[in-house]
Amino acid sequence: MRTSHFVCIGISLLLLASCKEETEKPKVIYDASKAGKELTKADSTQIKIADLPIQMQGTNYLIHPVGDLNVYEKRAKNKYGSSSVNDLSFTISNTSEYQITGYLQNFKFQKIGSDSIKALTDKPVLIQTATYLKSVSDKINKQIMVYTLMDMDTNKDGKLDVSDITTLYLSKISGEKFTKVSVDFQELIDWNLIESQNRLYFRTVEDTNKNGNFDSKDVLHYNYIDLASKDLEVKTYDPISN
Repeated sequence: MRTSHFVCIGISLLLLASCKEETEKPKVIYDASKAGKELTKADSTQIKIADLPIQMQGTNYLIHPVGDLNVYEKRAKNKYGSSSVNDLSFTISNTSEYQITGYLQNFKFQKIGSDSIKALTDKPVLIQTATYLKSVSDKINKQIMVYTLMDMDTNKDGKLDVSDITTLYLSKISGEKFTKVSVDFQELIDWNLIESQNRLYFRTVEDTNKNGNFDSKDVLHYNYIDLASKDLEVKTYDPISN
């Protein structure tokens, strides 16, 4: 019984060490000797596919989500026992009324009545959400998309995934003027549309102590964009001290 007790303690310590290592994995690595922060090309080992096109209500563009073919391993039983088999999913995105979600490498835009299809970007990105701001777009006669995505390999593990910093981008409904509005190396916390002011508010956090993670010792930045303005300039504000 005593031996079993020490075995349990040993296993518990190993699990705690494993969990600690997982939670302390840095989201940003500042070591300049390691791999570059920006990937220059997509992973050629993945099979790219596209979902059927989506048209946001009131727009003249089709949006084609592009991503990797999803392959899942599952256990299957047969008369000789269990074995691993691959299960394919040809669906790479989910769509609600004005939002597309997933883990996507790109969007292709096609104007109604045209056979020409143009890519949102030619750089490696991992897009999590793409939202059409319909309510404001109708008011200001300017059709705007907002994206949350990863665009840099900030933890320098050679790939773009959810362990990298999330950023905020805007574009026209055509995919043109695809522009980053959050600051490099600042993690996007959230964003919110205030329709009465035609403003897009968003918060980011900066790793001011340079420990590679975002915690309570870091600084939050508060920003907004007047979507009706011509240049879509990002402005900062301070709701704490004012």
